[in-house]
Parts: sequence; structure tokens; C-alpha cells
Amino acid sequence: MKDFWNEESTETVKKINKKKIVIISIIVFILIIFITIGIIYVKNEPFREWFDKNVLRKEISQEKLPTIEIKNNDNPTVYAFNQNITILNKNEFKIYSSTGKEEKTLNLQITTPIIDSSNRYLAIGERKGKKLYLIADREILWEKDINGNISEITVNQNGYVAVTIIDTSYKTVVEMFDEKGNELFKTFVARNRVGDISISNDNKYLAIAEIDTSGTVIKSNIQIISVESAKTDPDNSVKNNIASENNDLLTNIKYQEKNKLICMYTDKINVISEDGSVQNITKNENKKTNFMDINLQNSIVTVEEKSSGLFTADSLVTITNIDNNTTTNYTIDSVAKEIYTNGNIIGLNLGTEMEFINTNGWLVKRYIGKEEITKVTLSNSIAGIVYRDRVEIINL
Repeated sequence: MKDFWNEESTETVKKINKKKIVIISIIVFILIIFITIGIIYVKNEPFREWFDKNVLRKEISQEKLPTIEIKNNDNPTVYAFNQNITILNKNEFKIYSSTGKEEKTLNLQITTPIIDSSNRYLAIGERKGKKLYLIADREILWEKDINGNISEITVNQNGYVAVTIIDTSYKTVVEMFDEKGNELFKTFVARNRVGDISISNDNKYLAIAEIDTSGTVIKSNIQIISVESAKTDPDNSVKNNIASENNDLLTNIKYQEKNKLICMYTDKINVISEDGSVQNITKNENKKTNFMDINLQNSIVTVEEKSSGLFTADSLVTITNIDNNTTTNYTIDSVAKEIYTNGNIIGLNLGTEMEFINTNGWLVKRYIGKEEITKVTLSNSIAGIVYRDRVEIINL
């Protein structure tokens, strides 16, 4: 009897071991297949194109997208925000889901909007007017009447808002609010024009780009204000005051991660670290650079036109990671007509097609249309292709 149970136990163990070996072999085989496909996907461009189109379904056509009908005669403002498409028309701010369903309507006393968004927050004001709103998700958090006329708005990922105000006794006033609408401080720019403003992600700093074009030499200056100091002593709150080289025209500034301030000029991009040190990231010497953009989470992008034949040209997209200074290239076999950026997404208008890539240089979606694309609105997770009578929605 003892020998019988020992033999039976041994046979059972053998069966279990065989089953384990089969399962492990299948798992290893599947892993090898996935690794092989991954290597081929990275190294072989024709295979990657086929895989993106037929397996990952990254290529989408115009007929298969959810749409929102609009009336072009009303001149609506279409804006992609968070995971929604919004349309402002005749003081009605309608919010649509990614499927094109109308979710909510807010009443805003705005006809000519100026808009900025970050994360779940959207700041909207009347251009050269007084009305200012902060929206979170699908609700109005607060609204204000500004003393002066609004010329610029910025909002950070925590809902802190700064607004540039003109037509006061000063040349420009910059006013800052927290996410609840409490005024934190005002700062006054007496002589120069304010070109752009940006708030750091941790709410610690407000950067102001000042432009002086009154003389024969253009002068650009960046003033970095400590928000905490400005609450109690605005006159002594400047942490850094950084002058650019003569004739460097500053066009845009943007705070990215680790309090790095990205400064875009007409021919180069610099980064200012929290300690005030300045580093050049890219310069357009001997390049046919059609586009530069800094409105990304932790990167900058340039698009350079490169000849590929007697009458043809490619677009070389170069993405530079600000944190580690590594670059990634993405090539398109046509000339980009326009670029759009938000978060980690870069949209490239190719005429009747759009390519959306991420900051790692991988294709996210390719849109194939039948009409010339003239207007696109983009967030980090959704895009709207705006035509005369409709908005086509692309989920990224």
C-alpha cells in the first residue's frame, strides 16, 4: 500500500512539473515575440508604419470621427480644454465630451475671448475688456471685473491666474490671483511693454517678459518675482532681473518642470534655471527653421525644412528634453504648414492631414482628411479639427 501511494504521488508531481514547464514555455515564447516585435517596431520604419496603421489603429479618417455642428456665421470660438471641446458663442460657453455630446452650458459675459488653460483649469477674459473668469472642469470657480483692460492671461496647473492690464495710469499692470480668486498682489511696469507672463508650477514665481522698442536697439528683459515676497512687499519682490542681448526680441516665456523658465526669441531658445543661470538650448544659425514652440510640459520643439529632392522637402522635427538635454528626431516627408503644442503632444498640420506625436518622438494619431485644414485646437488628450460648419474630435 505504501509503495502504491508513493508511485501515485510521484506521477502527480511529474504531471504538475510538465504543466509548469508548458506554461513557462508559452510565457517565454510570448515574451520573445513581444520583444522581437518591439525591436522591429523601433528599428524598421516600414514595419512601424504598417503596425501603427493596421494593428494599433493610429491612422483615422475624417468619416469615422465624432463631430460637433457649428454655424460659422456666428464666428464661434472653439477651444480644446482638458478632455473637452468648448465652444463660445454669443455669451454661451458650451462644453462637449470627447464623443461630441453637449455636457454643460455656462453663461459668460464675453464676446472676444482671450484664453489660457493648464491641467483642469481654464482662464478666460474679454480681450481689451474687463471681465475675467476661472473655470475648473465644468464649473465657474470665480469671476471678476478688472480695473483696466485685459491684454494677456496665464493660468498654472494649480489654478493661479495672472493677468496683464493696459490703459491705466501705468503702461502695464500685472495682477495675480490664487485659485479662489483672492488678489495676491499687483506689480507695475512703467515704461516697457509686457510681451508675456508665466507662473511656475509650484506657485512660487511670476515671470514677466518686458520689451523695449522705443530706441534704435530692441531690448528684452525678464523679471522674476517671488510671489511670497510680493504679497507683503511688491516693491522688493524681484528675485532675478535678466537682461537679454541687444536686438534679441523675446516672443514667449513658459515655466516648465523644476521651475525652469523657457524663453523663446525670434531666433533661439534659452532656459533660465531657478538660480538665475542662463543656458542656450537651440539657435537657428544656418538652419531653415519654420517653427519653434515651448508650450510643452518638459520639452521644446523645432521644425526645420530640409530639401529631399529637386522640388521636394521634408520636415525634421527636433524635440529637446529640458531636464537632460537629450534630443529626439521625427521626420515627415512633407513641409509642415503649422504646429500646435500642449503638454506632451505636438500636432503638425500637413495640409489635408495632421500628425500628432508625443515628446518621445512616437506617433500618437494620424488624421486623414479631404479638406484643407486651417484651424486646430489641441489639449494633452483631445484635438479638434475646426471646419466651416463642424468640429471633428480626435481622442489622443
